[in-house]
Amino acid sequence: LLSATEGYIFRWNIASFLEDSRNKKNQIKEQLCWRAHATEVVDLFIEEEKNVVVTASIDGSVRLWHAMTGYYFGYFGQARRFELTDTSRLILPSDVNDFSAIIKEKSKRKEKKQVIYPLMLDRDK
Repeated sequence: LLSATEGYIFRWNIASFLEDSRNKKNQIKEQLCWRAHATEVVDLFIEEEKNVVVTASIDGSVRLWHAMTGYYFGYFGQARRFELTDTSRLILPSDVNDFSAIIKEKSKRKEKKQVIYPLMLDRDK
């Protein structure tokens, strides 16, 4: 499941939640986030067979991305052909400088540490 807001694309894993939504352990988990446009994304299309996401923004641009990694393939109207098989070369649109950020599904909660030495007033200092 993908959603878009303020130029960012978010990919969520909802499989475990759909299996049993009443179980609190089955949460919707964010898997991937990347900046697709400098302005708001107004439309998004997923081509599952090719594993491609097509995004459109209010700036008038339409761009292609790899659905699993957020790798940028290019934009509609470019001179070169789309190369959907090569994801080794990292390129970004000219108006975006944020690299894709993968978010791990499992995040360990930090345990609250007890204070061993609480703050104490020292009148001599």
